[in-house]
Formats: sequence, C-alpha cells, structure tokens
Amino acid sequence: MSQLAVHTRTTTAGPVMELTGELDYDSYTQVRDLLPGLALQSGQQLVIDLTDITFCDSSGITALLAARNHALAARAGIALASVPQHVSRILSTVGLDRVFTTHPTAQAAEAAWTPSAPRT
Repeated sequence: MSQLAVHTRTTTAGPVMELTGELDYDSYTQVRDLLPGLALQSGQQLVIDLTDITFCDSSGITALLAARNHALAARAGIALASVPQHVSRILSTVGLDRVFTTHPTAQAAEAAWTPSAPRT
C-alpha cells in the first residue's frame, strides 16, 4: 500500500492542501474524501501543494481533477504549487497544464490570488 500524508491549513486566500508521498490508486481517495470538509468559500482559492509528491499515476490525476471540480462547484479557484518535474510532465502530456494554474510555491500562489477574480 502506498503512503500519502495530507495536511491542510488555511490562508487568507483559502485552504492549502499539502501532499506528501505517493498519489496513486491506493491513496487518491484520501484527497477526494477530504474535499467536502474543506472550508472553501466563493472567491477563494484552493492550493494543492505538491512539493513532496514522490509518485503520481492516473488515479492521482483523478484526485487533482476532483479537487478542481470541488473548487469550481464552490465558485472558487484552484492552483497547484511546487509541481515536481515528473508530475509536470504528466500534466503536460494529458493537456492539464492548460487547465491548472501553477506556482513555484504555495506562498506565491497565495500572493498571486485576486479574490475578486477567481481563476480556474
């Protein structure tokens, strides 16, 4: 079984979900199941911090898309932060690099967020 640790914190821009370990078939439900409990308001931004992701497969991509759908349903934005090269390559291959806004760090994502104009 793959190990994934998920930590959430709240910023002025919205929640940040920090993922550590492997985001795959054995672990993607951890992310999906946490989404409904996030305090995400209209006009905020959900940041998924991927700094410490060591592996990501198609199920991991499904979890990221579930997070995007959750943000859109809340009329909020979503951004990925610190996307490792191996995940960036997957996102680019399947065209999701045009769907997700990315930032070098979660702090950069928060700083770039404009509450009056949610981006998705």
